[in-house]
Amino acid sequence: MNEPTKQATSIPVKIVTCPGCGGASVYAASNPYRPFCSERCKQIDLGAWASEQFAVPAVAPPEDFAPD
Repeated sequence: MNEPTKQATSIPVKIVTCPGCGGASVYAASNPYRPFCSERCKQIDLGAWASEQFAVPAVAPPEDFAPD
């Protein structure tokens, strides 16, 4: 008996914008730095988080505010 031929199923490659440099980046398991395009962009982003450049500004409550 002949075995049915298996068709190669290819997964489409998803290209996203690198959050570090704005260039094209492959978003797939083959890119260990995803969503970044390179280790350099990933490390720059990590450094920005570590130095609190991505902090969310908070509004301080008024001085006369008394919590219940």
